[in-house]
Amino acid sequence: MNGPWYRCFAPRPRAAVRLLCFPYGGGSASAYRDWPALLPGSVEVHAAQYPGHADRIAEPLHTGLHALADAAAADAAPLTGGPFALYGHSLGALVAYEVALRLQAAGRAPVRLVVSGMPPPHRVRPGSVHRADDAGLLAELRRLGGLPDEVLAHPDLLDLALRTARADYALGETYRQRHGPRLAVPVTVHRAVSDPELTAGEASAWAAVTDGPVRERTFPGGHFHLLDDPAPVLLDLVTDLAADGRQRRVSPPAAPVATVDRDRSAPSPNSGRPT
Repeated sequence: MNGPWYRCFAPRPRAAVRLLCFPYGGGSASAYRDWPALLPGSVEVHAAQYPGHADRIAEPLHTGLHALADAAAADAAPLTGGPFALYGHSLGALVAYEVALRLQAAGRAPVRLVVSGMPPPHRVRPGSVHRADDAGLLAELRRLGGLPDEVLAHPDLLDLALRTARADYALGETYRQRHGPRLAVPVTVHRAVSDPELTAGEASAWAAVTDGPVRERTFPGGHFHLLDDPAPVLLDLVTDLAADGRQRRVSPPAAPVATVDRDRSAPSPNSGRPT
């Protein structure tokens, strides 16, 4: 099940649904390594590994998000024989959305798309972080809390992190939504209350990309809330998958899930800094 694009850290052949996860900019499939231990056995996680990242470091980094989504969707085909959902955080939200469009066009629509920490495609603005010098790029990553201390302490690791982050910023900052069919699948939007990259109004604007129902969920924390405390995110994911899969025999969550208040406000400009 592990092709060039997807890593399955805990295979579950009897799982009722697959969850394809797309990392944030500068991240890798390992961002989702611990998720299987926190999810029920009915969910099998497959995490995308972008070219030029982690164990694909020898491959060229992609320079266009549409080409990246083409490759990711093509390699996902063997994973779409049964029910599957897509999850993406920040840059990964745009990748997951574009992959969902391609799979839907191929007659393999996901049961749900879950997007986190990123405005919708029509609200993403151009940016210039990818053209900043290393000091400027590093300052931006520190602002969002996206670099662990061990990376900052090792020059070689830091150089590698800056290289991949710069390429991923370019993917998001040069991205433009193409005109075409809308999605016809349910969409869930995750937003953290202290995330400077996604306002409540921008979260609500995701409703424009689909003809399916849209749910909004708000969590405590900042842009990388899913790393700081993944449990609330995963509980909400399980709730969605259980609701979507009642007719597909998806197992319900093992414990009651706390309801998170919906947070809506007037739209405000996007900062245009995908990570």
